[in-house]
Amino acid sequence: MDVLEPVVQPYAWGSRSAIAEFQGRPAPAPGPEAELWMGAHPSSPSGLIRDGRRTTLDQVITADPAAALGPACAARFGPRLSFLLKILAPEKALSIQVHPDRAQAEAGYLAENERGIPLHGRARNYVDDWPKPELLCAVTRFEALAGFRATQDLLTLLAELDAEPLRPVADELAGGGDSGRLGALATVLSWSSAQQEDLQQSVLTACARLTAGGGRYAATCDAILRIAADHPGDPGVVAALLLNYSVLEPGEALYMPAGGLHAYIKGVGVEMLANSDNVLRAGLTPKHVDVPELLRLVDPSVAVPVIKPRPVGPATVVYDTPAPEFRLYRMNVTADPERADSVRAGTVALPHDGPRIALCVEGSVDLRNQTGGAVALRRGESCFLPASDGVVTAAGSAVLFVATSDCSR
Repeated sequence: MDVLEPVVQPYAWGSRSAIAEFQGRPAPAPGPEAELWMGAHPSSPSGLIRDGRRTTLDQVITADPAAALGPACAARFGPRLSFLLKILAPEKALSIQVHPDRAQAEAGYLAENERGIPLHGRARNYVDDWPKPELLCAVTRFEALAGFRATQDLLTLLAELDAEPLRPVADELAGGGDSGRLGALATVLSWSSAQQEDLQQSVLTACARLTAGGGRYAATCDAILRIAADHPGDPGVVAALLLNYSVLEPGEALYMPAGGLHAYIKGVGVEMLANSDNVLRAGLTPKHVDVPELLRLVDPSVAVPVIKPRPVGPATVVYDTPAPEFRLYRMNVTADPERADSVRAGTVALPHDGPRIALCVEGSVDLRNQTGGAVALRRGESCFLPASDGVVTAAGSAVLFVATSDCSR
C-alpha cells in the first residue's frame, strides 16, 4: 500500500485554484494547474516511497509485475498498469480532440518512429502505442462538448443562426449521414485565417442574439461565446457548433470511446482512461494540429450518452463502460450505522480484482489489507494498492474513487 505523489500538469487551460484547494495547498497557485495524474504513464509517473527510498510507480510495477498487477492483468496487458486516473480542472475550454483505438495507436506510433519524429517533438501525434478511451465523472457541475449533433439538429441550429458564411457547412450536411457531418467538420477546419475572421464575426453576432433570446440553443451559444473569448480566431470556435453541448451534474459521467470528437469546457471531474496520452487535435489550442490525421480517426457516429452509476453493493457504485483497460467505482464510506449504504458502521471492502488506485475526494478514510498494512487518506490524497494486497477494507467517513483494471475482458 503506497501513498502516491501525483503529478500536476500545468497546461494553460487549467484552473489556478481547483487542484490546489483539492490538495490543501495555498490558492491561487502561481500558474494554471489543469490535470493531476495518478498512475504509471512513463512521461509522468506518480512518485512514492518504498522501503525508505523514493521511486516511481512505473518502476515498482516493472520490478515485480506479478505482485503489482496480478497474474491475470499482467497476462492481459503486459508489465504495465493499464489505466491512468486524473483530476481534470479546466478553467477554459481545452482542445477539440479525438483519441485512437489500439490498432490506430500502434500503427501511428510505429510510423512516426520510422519517420524519425522526436517522441516529444511538436509534430508528434502518437506519444505511445496505447488506445485512449476515457470516462469523465463530474465532481462539480461540468460542461462538455461530446460527440456530433444529429444532422437535423445541426441544420436547425444553422438555420437559427442564419449566418451566411455557414452556408457551405449546411451544404455539406445536406448530403446526410456521417459523411455529411465529417465533411462539415473538414470544411470548417479548412478555411483560411481571413475566412475564419469573417466567419467568426458573423457566427458570434448570431450566437449573442440566440443567447439573449433564451431559446433552445441559448446555452450552446453562450458556451460558444465564452470559448471564443478564450480562443479568439481559432477554427475550433466554429467547429464547436457541430458538437453536442452537455452539462454533467456531480456524479454523472460521459464515456468517450475511440473516434469520439470532444472538448471539455469548465468544471472539476475525475477522469479515468487507458494508460495513454495520445491526442489528435482539431483546434482551441496552440499545440500541434494535424487535420488530415484527425479526420481519418474521427467517427461521427459515436454517441456519448450521460452515464448514471450502477449500484454493485453497499456503499459502492460502478460506472459501466466497454473498455477493458479500466473500471471506475465510487464509494461512500460512512461511520453512521443508521445509513442504508454503510457496512459495519463504516467499514467496507474495496473492489479487489487486480491493481487499484484509491482517491479520497471528501472526508478521510483508513485503508487496511489482510497482512496488517494500513494507509490513512484525506481529501486530495491517493494510494496504490497492488493486486497482492487482496481484500482491502475502508473505515471512516469519506467519498472514494477506486480505479482498477477489468482484466477478465
